[in-house]
Amino acid sequence: MVVVMMHRILLCLFALAISTHAAVQLGIDVLADRDFDAVRGKRIGLITNQTGVNAAGVKTRVILKKAPGVQLVALFAPEHGIDGTIAAAKYVANRKDSVTGLPVYSLYGPTRKPTPDMLRGLDALVFDMQDIGVRSYTYVSTMAKAMEAAGEAGIEFIVLDRPNPLGGNRIEGPGIEEKWRSFIGQLPTPYIHGMTIGELARMSNAKGWMEKRCKLTVIPMGGWTRSMTWPDTGLRWVQTSPNIPNVSSVAGYAATSIYGSLSGSGFDVGIGTGSPFLMAGAAGADGGAFASEVSRSGASASPYKRESFGGARINVSPKSSANLAAVNVYLLSAAEKHRADIFARYRDADAIFWKAYGSTNIKSQIERGTSPASIVASWESVVSSFRAARQPYLIYQ
Repeated sequence: MVVVMMHRILLCLFALAISTHAAVQLGIDVLADRDFDAVRGKRIGLITNQTGVNAAGVKTRVILKKAPGVQLVALFAPEHGIDGTIAAAKYVANRKDSVTGLPVYSLYGPTRKPTPDMLRGLDALVFDMQDIGVRSYTYVSTMAKAMEAAGEAGIEFIVLDRPNPLGGNRIEGPGIEEKWRSFIGQLPTPYIHGMTIGELARMSNAKGWMEKRCKLTVIPMGGWTRSMTWPDTGLRWVQTSPNIPNVSSVAGYAATSIYGSLSGSGFDVGIGTGSPFLMAGAAGADGGAFASEVSRSGASASPYKRESFGGARINVSPKSSANLAAVNVYLLSAAEKHRADIFARYRDADAIFWKAYGSTNIKSQIERGTSPASIVASWESVVSSFRAARQPYLIYQ
């Protein structure tokens, strides 16, 4: 009893210390404040990685392992692994966690959805990872697959909510056609969706975007509002993956990741530099021409040259007034002017580019010289429809 009381006193002191430094309480902080009521007495598995920390930076898996009355028995890791060090698109192996000693099941390898064996004996699956607010980032796909598995197994799915670093009001970009939904883009949202992971989970479950609905519980944040981007939260940024080291790269990813899926064919988005996703160009390109095209989008840009590449260095942040998703289209236009038929290698029905953008119509638009502004305007019906459709599932007003 004394040990349990000491645990609770320490957790309360921890929460008090946090509240003086951060404007936002994360879902894990709220859960701790509530004496872990949603998971107490349950055997749970935790889907997490290095971003699963509380406002003071303590790992969620450590907090839940030590929480009185909670039985954390298994961990599950997404793309990049539980420590976030594995390169993009590389399989993640099962392993033992060096921090907690618990088994870590990979959800980014031959198995991307928890199997019945992995879930056997669990009462609930808990999800705590930082998303970046862009459809093509696979952490939300992992959540959707795990929700489906929880529904099939008849166990609860609990989301510990976290901020959308781009804020809750920015909705931009193309939608996704059903045929192009994949692990790269699992949910039918605009490219930038303006929702937290908890809100996305609510909408996905209610809309039946997975084959099986689950019993869903979302632990909301405290103090977060839709107008907040990451710098407003007072929280420390934890690198979400090897090429998202900071919040500027989150905005850069929104602005260049569709274009970047052309990479491997003479195109560049700064991977391997200190500014991933904050530069975009092509082999042999005129950086001035790229920067001029990007500037037409409303984003600030300047020319760069590195090795054989020339292109635009892009100055964006979560607070940028520019349409971030639109920057991708201006980059595609610049690339097509530099080198005709940029989509030549994308005749394969399994091409990553189509899965990232969400359709093949961009090919004919770019090739016949449709203005980037017209292409961006064509997204508006998708954006406005989604903005209305998401309303019942929003937690923060």
